[in-house]
Formats: sequence, structure tokens, C-alpha cells
Amino acid sequence: MRAAIVTIGDEILIGQIVDTNSSYIAKALDRIGVQTIEMLSISDNQEHILSTFEVLQDKVDFVVITGGLGPTKDDITKKTFCTYFEDVLVEDQRVLEHVTALIERVFNRPITSLNKDQALVPSQCEVLFNVMGTAPGMWMKKRDTVYISLPGVPYEMKYLVDQELVPKIVREYQRPYFIHKTIMTYGQGESLVAERIEVWENELPDFVKLAYLPSPGRVRLRLTARGSDREVLDAAIQKNVKSLTAIIGDIIVGFEEDETLEVGIGKLLSECHQTVATAESCSGGKIAQMITANAGASAYFKGSVVCYSQEVKINVLGIEANLISKYGVVSAEVALAMAMSVRQLLNSDYAIATTGNAGPNKEEGSADVGEAFIAIVGPEGIEVVEGFQFGQPREKVIDRVATKALEMLRKEILKKAL
Repeated sequence: MRAAIVTIGDEILIGQIVDTNSSYIAKALDRIGVQTIEMLSISDNQEHILSTFEVLQDKVDFVVITGGLGPTKDDITKKTFCTYFEDVLVEDQRVLEHVTALIERVFNRPITSLNKDQALVPSQCEVLFNVMGTAPGMWMKKRDTVYISLPGVPYEMKYLVDQELVPKIVREYQRPYFIHKTIMTYGQGESLVAERIEVWENELPDFVKLAYLPSPGRVRLRLTARGSDREVLDAAIQKNVKSLTAIIGDIIVGFEEDETLEVGIGKLLSECHQTVATAESCSGGKIAQMITANAGASAYFKGSVVCYSQEVKINVLGIEANLISKYGVVSAEVALAMAMSVRQLLNSDYAIATTGNAGPNKEEGSADVGEAFIAIVGPEGIEVVEGFQFGQPREKVIDRVATKALEMLRKEILKKAL
């Protein structure tokens, strides 16, 4: 089965907000065997919305729309549905009772006519009840295509997708199985990984596809098996993951999208009852952000000193000014001194330090753009420092410094664990 996802809102088209709804919906549909073949962002314009509906009519099984369900005049999705389906708006009593309770009991104010209008829905639609907000979802079918309208507010959209839309599709439609397995690799680029696994890739069965998902310092390999027999698909995925591990096991650090490098490090540190701290200059707190994005990080992450300026390196970390003067702020010596200092300052088992020039400019006498040093220190005399040239642009340098630092930390932790 096939779907198209349409987000409605000028705020998306002018870059005022980022569309995260489409990604969430696509993943949810994929898990139940519905393939998203198209994603569109369109303006709050009735003619544009109607023409989009016409283009998608009978092309896909489902058109999932988000946005335009608010109470103000610029929210026109319900009226556009009525135009497309030659329908009229009617008041849904259950929705009205819910909206009234939400406004009067939760927000403690009288309900307004605009609020009451949220209970208006096309007479032919099947309401997807939204307990998280005032805008109900709508399900309407024309010939071979179902049009589903969801609110654009992310937490409301997620509730309706998980509790209403997905269960309804599962109940009412037969679908193929899609089995995914994502293998996380670090330390080698896409072309080198592809070269190493070329023979293996060529021998994959026809119903198993491989996708390369590269980002700075890491490559995700996603295997997808599609078919009607789940047991056959599971067996094929397991067999091919096992044979792949035999080829590139040295760079595989985990499986599935949730098992990121930082999540794996957190598990290793927790198992060993150890901690880590960071001293970040050129990475600007990126490593700390990656670590603390995961629930439970407080069990193993002590904290970070973002020592972006030379003054902070000297006054907070206690790096000697003559060391910086002698070797330069972007140097192996300064990186090591930063790591040793923050480890002592925050009383951690391990410490990461980064210093470099992320760009975009090279000041006279300073390090080249893209040059960086990363240091790892740890228990029992662990002291590792490496220099790198990560090129440009600035964002890429920062991402690669952070990823490489975590990769280096993982290697040192594993050495001790073994």
C-alpha cells in the first residue's frame, strides 16, 4: 500500500519552522507496511490544496495531511475538505463536549465561538478523536484514496497517528511486511564501506535491499526485507546481518537507529559503573549535547566545560599560558592538558577534550581551517591524542570532531572491558 504525506502551512515554506511531522508519520506507516512514495509541503491556499488532492487522487491509497485545523481564519483545511468532497460542516457533539471541557475546566475560561467551531467537521467524515487538543482528525474516502487530516501540533499529531490512524489501518487493510535492520558503523566513509562489502551486497536476495545512510564520521547500513511471510523475512535479515558482521565487525558499533554511538557508550559506562566528562573548545558543547540527549545520562556523565576562549582554558581549566604560547591553542599538548584537567576538575573516570579551528577563517599564525586535536584520558594511565584534518564547512568539522571523539572514547572503554 502506498501513501503521500502533505504538510500545509506557509510557515514551513518560508523556513520559519521545520517539518518534523512528515518524518514521524512516514516511520509509523512504514512499520505497518505502508510505503510513503511522496512528501509535499504546500501553502495555506485552497486552490493549491485542491489541486494537490486531485494530483494524488487514485495515485496512492492514503493521503495524510497535517496542519490547517486551528480555529483562526487562515486554517482552511476543513472547508477545503468540504469543497473537495462536496460536503458541509456539521457539529460533532462528542468533540464539542471535549472542547468545552478542555477550555472551561483546564484553561479555566469561557468557551468562545471560535472554540466551538473546532467541533465542526464534514458530515461524511469519520472523526479521529483527539484527546490531546481541540482539533479532531478526519478520515474521508473518495474512490480508491483515503484522505486523513491531522492537526499540525506535533504532540497532537503523534497521538492521533499512534492511537487512531495506525490501529485503524491495521484493522481494516491487508498489508505486506516491511522488516528493517539498521547497522551502525563508525570510522570509515561510505565509499570504503561499500568497497569492503561489495561481494556481500551483490549476493543479497532480491527481496532484501540495502541503503547507505552516511553522515560525518558514521555510516548507517539499512537492510529492508519486504514480503508476505514474516518468518522468511526475519530469517533472511538475521542471516545477512551475521555474514555482514563477519566482514566489517571492526567498525560496527550497534544496531537499529536508537542504538547510536553515544547510547552504546552510555551502556558501556553504566555496566562498568564509570563516568565521563568533556572539555570542548572547537566542538562547542556538541559532545555533551549528544550524550545528554539520552535518558539516564546523569548516571555516567559528570558534566562539561565549554572552554571556547583561551581565557577559559587558562582560568577555569588551569591550562598554563606558556604551554599554549609554546605549542599553540590547537595542539596535541593543549588537548591532552584539557582532558587531564577536566577529568580532575569533575572527578570522572574518563575525559574527552577537543581543540581546533572549525572555520570559516584562518587567522594569521593560527591552525588551518578543519584542523583539530582530540584527547582521551582515563583510568590506569590512559592518554590518547590524535590530530585530524576535517576540511570544511564549519558544521561538518564540528560534527566530525564530536563523532570521532566518541568513537575514540568507545575504543578505550572496550580495551579496558576486554
